Amino acid sequence: MTASASRNASASASEILRSHIRDVADFPKPGVMFKDINPLLADPTAFRTVIAALAEQAATLGVTKVAGIEARGFFFAAPVALQLGVGVLPIRKSGKLPGRTLRETYALEYGEATVEVQEGAVTAGDRILVIDDVLATGGTAVAAATLLGTAGAEPVGLAVLLELTFLGGRQRVSPLPVSALLPV
Repeated sequence: MTASASRNASASASEILRSHIRDVADFPKPGVMFKDINPLLADPTAFRTVIAALAEQAATLGVTKVAGIEARGFFFAAPVALQLGVGVLPIRKSGKLPGRTLRETYALEYGEATVEVQEGAVTAGDRILVIDDVLATGGTAVAAATLLGTAGAEPVGLAVLLELTFLGGRQRVSPLPVSALLPV
């Protein structure tokens, strides 16, 4: 695909995201503007366009697996991996995976959280694209990339639907390259 066609596909995905993501004020708590992706997921044409744009961006990275961050990242990681012909890897909240796991704990505004991956799910040399729906402060993405590195893989990029640029997440995940279909 040419650079011009790639830009057009990303522009089309951006337009679809603008029209298929609903803002929900004061959810899950007062002062938060929640980005509801359910209208996007319910429209197969829009969803297909967004998956194609994410896969197109990933195709140049030589990925061997795509990792989805729980929970909304799963919606996008699996079809992107399928389209690329590579494996998919869930990065889950603590206590959700069976067997032995590797874990990474990170700070939240009030407390901390932990993400996990099953031991043996990645191998040395795996090149992994991390996918999530939104890049906000970057804490979860940094934890996911650190966890994958600890497991022996090479995180090669972070792809998201939306980037809340005013929260500075991109700077926090640096030097991991970030691809956002719609920076807001």
